[in-house]
Amino acid sequence: MALEVGMEWKIEREVTSECTAKALGSGGLLVYGTPAMILLMEKTAFQLAEKELEEGMTTVGTSLDVKHISASPVGSKITCHAKLIEIDRKRLVFEVVAFDNQGKIGEGTHERFLVHGEKFLAKAEEKLEKN
Repeated sequence: MALEVGMEWKIEREVTSECTAKALGSGGLLVYGTPAMILLMEKTAFQLAEKELEEGMTTVGTSLDVKHISASPVGSKITCHAKLIEIDRKRLVFEVVAFDNQGKIGEGTHERFLVHGEKFLAKAEEKLEKN
């Protein structure tokens, strides 16, 4: 199966002390940290695309525009949804939304690009040779 606009994927996780703003250093409270929410959004979009790609291909994140609109305490269940809303050659655009037990906690868009994994990594590693 190939990537198609409209495809969706979701991931669920529980808020633990390790993913709080306090533990991640992005704040001082024991609530679900924005960096953890962003990671979950990227992971959900990545998994949506990855399961449809040919061997050797992968995606890399290039842009993220997200709002974290509600706090979630430790013990909350978080569900993140990603929906592929645009395909422009190698550019993939996802709508990402996260919910806790009481409703929406975050929303936004995330862009990823299709790349050949080995070629991309080789090009990145060339940076070390230029120092």
